[in-house]
Amino acid sequence: MENKYESLTLKNQLCFPIYLCSKEIIRKYTPILDELDLTYTQYIVMMYFWEVGKSNLKDIGKTLLLDPSTLTPLVKKLEKKGYITRVRSTIDERNLDIELTDKGRDLRDQALTVPEKIEKCIDLTEEESKILYKLMYKIITNTQKEGK
Repeated sequence: MENKYESLTLKNQLCFPIYLCSKEIIRKYTPILDELDLTYTQYIVMMYFWEVGKSNLKDIGKTLLLDPSTLTPLVKKLEKKGYITRVRSTIDERNLDIELTDKGRDLRDQALTVPEKIEKCIDLTEEESKILYKLMYKIITNTQKEGK
């Protein structure tokens, strides 16, 4: 007879290995990012800016799935470090435009070794990485749908 609580065991929870994986990967990032004086979340924000150049809080939050209460202090810390600057939008002065500084652009060159170092820790084949990436984004997309 099957235990009615079997579905509540850790071995039957997809969320548990995802949680552990995330925690362990971020743990591996920490010493690497310490060399750049960035936290993991600051690194994610910087990658966003290295990709788009200029943005605003609303668009950053939407892309990175970060709420304003998390994002605002992050942006302020990155500005204090001299990596980004916030200026009033010329289109709508209620909004702030955020863009990279020269120091923030230079940091990109220093960060070039980060992906390679992390790939060595994770040690997946290229095919495994692509499959995992697709599956993770499928989960993200499915959980972001309304009504789920």
